[in-house]
Amino acid sequence: MASSKPGASLRVVDVVHQHILPEACEPGSESIDAMGERWARQALVLVGLVLLAINLRTAAVSVAPVLAEIRRDLSMSASTAGLLTSLPVIAFAGFGAAAPWLARRVGVHRTTLVALLAVVAGLAARAAARDPILFLALSMLALAGMAVANVLIPSLVKLHFPDRVGIVTAAYTTALAVGLTGALTLTVPIAEAGDGWRDGLGIWALVALVAVLPWLFLMRHDQDLEPAAHVVRFGDVLRTRLGLAMAGFFALQSAQAYIIFGWFAQLWRDHGFTARDAGLLVGILAAVSIPMSLWLPAALARRENQRGLLLTVAACYPVAYVGLLVAPHDLAVLWALLAGIGTTTFPIILTLIGLRARTPQGTAALSGVTQSVGYLLAAVGPFVVGVIYGATGGWGWSLVLLLSLVVPLMLLGAYVARPAYIEDQLTRVPAAP
Repeated sequence: MASSKPGASLRVVDVVHQHILPEACEPGSESIDAMGERWARQALVLVGLVLLAINLRTAAVSVAPVLAEIRRDLSMSASTAGLLTSLPVIAFAGFGAAAPWLARRVGVHRTTLVALLAVVAGLAARAAARDPILFLALSMLALAGMAVANVLIPSLVKLHFPDRVGIVTAAYTTALAVGLTGALTLTVPIAEAGDGWRDGLGIWALVALVAVLPWLFLMRHDQDLEPAAHVVRFGDVLRTRLGLAMAGFFALQSAQAYIIFGWFAQLWRDHGFTARDAGLLVGILAAVSIPMSLWLPAALARRENQRGLLLTVAACYPVAYVGLLVAPHDLAVLWALLAGIGTTTFPIILTLIGLRARTPQGTAALSGVTQSVGYLLAAVGPFVVGVIYGATGGWGWSLVLLLSLVVPLMLLGAYVARPAYIEDQLTRVPAAP
């Protein structure tokens, strides 16, 4: 039924104008047509960012639920399977570092489009692969696209929504959590309903193809990250205290997350849960990040100092780990919820990337250092846990390791949560040619 109050149908549009697209509604600043065009473009960017975020983890996490079937059908060895599970962090570290350079040379929208096309091609082709090495190569193609987009998305937020970093980051990190949870929980049902693991993996190529559409239009209006007379380079950020601290914090939170998502299903199976129930527990762990991702970035952006909120979230990790040491079966759901809250240090660090730089280019450089160096260091975590598990046959020492990693995580978190800007710590900002 239509509203009886005049203008009531415009309330949703007004909210979007005021809170997400404020530049398009300044009266007298430009013509009605120009304001409409700007609003439409920003709305398209917002849709593009959300669809992009949904696809930033599917290639990485959709393999694990059907890994046994993939190994059987492709005659994949255990060492090859181990390499496959390590590919995400390798791709994020290697290709993510090149993202700011590509954005400067090609344009940020074109680079994002090419990255998404690589995701589509890699996901679709690997679902048809008949050789384990080819499957690895095509997985790397999809992961490379994800890595580049992963680094660019904070700078895209800074470029298009400089005064709404918190709320837009909340939108895309929530979408990222939805994509992560969907890939973890839906791959097996889709595989069972279709023609096996190939359908379970291939469906995510179609999801990525939908995300391509907005960027086909946005690339027509491509632009550099900023029209400044200076270039902020990867090495410049790497020589700052803030850049190193951000990379260290990202490494520690990523190591925690990859260990949790890579090993906790096995932990719960070893403590008496069936494979399906262990998968559901991991699904609960991932799902709790959806509402948290919706709330946390905006809450962080409203604070000048984010230390209290960050430390509160990180403190959920040690409670969950001690609980898993003491009562891994009876209170498994509670520990899954708390560990899931701990993993939302990820949207926190993504929000801080946008808040710790003054410019889109500074954001891109800081994002490149934070994520590429962070992922490279984080790759050690799941491997070490696997070695410990293989040597001891249990989870006690692995949980002790996770507990010990919380200490530097919280110390670095306390540092990066203080107000600071990466540009202020640069010792040299070379002029652009």
